[in-house]
Amino acid sequence: MNHQIVKLLPGLYFVATPLGTARDITLRALDVLASADLIAAEDTRSLRRLLEIHGVPLQDRQVISYHDHSGAGARGRLMAALAEGQSVAYASEAGMPLIADPGYALAREASEAGYRVTSAPGATAVTTALALAGLPTDAFFFAGFLPNSTTARRKRLEEVRTIPGTLAFYESPKRVAASLADMAEVLGDRPAAMCRELTKKFEEIRRGTLLQLAADLAKAPVKGEIVLLVDRAGLDAVSDGDLESALRTALKENSVKDAAALVAEAHEQPRRKIYQLALQLAKES
Repeated sequence: MNHQIVKLLPGLYFVATPLGTARDITLRALDVLASADLIAAEDTRSLRRLLEIHGVPLQDRQVISYHDHSGAGARGRLMAALAEGQSVAYASEAGMPLIADPGYALAREASEAGYRVTSAPGATAVTTALALAGLPTDAFFFAGFLPNSTTARRKRLEEVRTIPGTLAFYESPKRVAASLADMAEVLGDRPAAMCRELTKKFEEIRRGTLLQLAADLAKAPVKGEIVLLVDRAGLDAVSDGDLESALRTALKENSVKDAAALVAEAHEQPRRKIYQLALQLAKES
């Protein structure tokens, strides 16, 4: 058995669980699950199975269901346990709690009430995918799940279009082809990767442009949990109209040199190019 009973301080413990392979759980996570006075889980059946695999006895402890639809009632039970000085462990169905999983409202309420909130960290699908995708990892933006409708999805993509980092999304296999096509339309045909069933038997990483991946998946749909990663915007991803508008605004309160520097940095554009445009706009006005 890979766990030991330890004396936990009263408080809330967020426990990461494996994405797929049961042995990816950490020894500290097993210690917390073996020792907590009360355990809450997004999926009680999968957590009980995980405890069985690793020989962690529940004894007479409760496992409370806590998920997106639990509401204030279940959260109230956990807060009451914290008020009694108990140690409460909350485990996601897979990966880190709060990362596109329930737990935020619980964490906020417990923190605001002054209770100790800590974590036994572990696997997360988004960082696992970043390690495998072959795209830049120095900066990334996790956007979670995109909206279901095409209009709302494209609006959200427009909002993240110019973020200077790799974009990361979780997606349903039923919508992945449509989402990739919308990404190509809004973001441009950037390099991307589809990471599927991470750490599981049918793990798969597909790399290509957004249009290539969209075409492949439209022909042959896939199943499983999916992370989509999209390369950051290139230097020419910002339109001339956007640059001109930004410069006109900046020139109202800055010199030509300072306005050009501000806009060039904000949009990751060559300073010489932006300075020449700023000179032209200043002369026109």
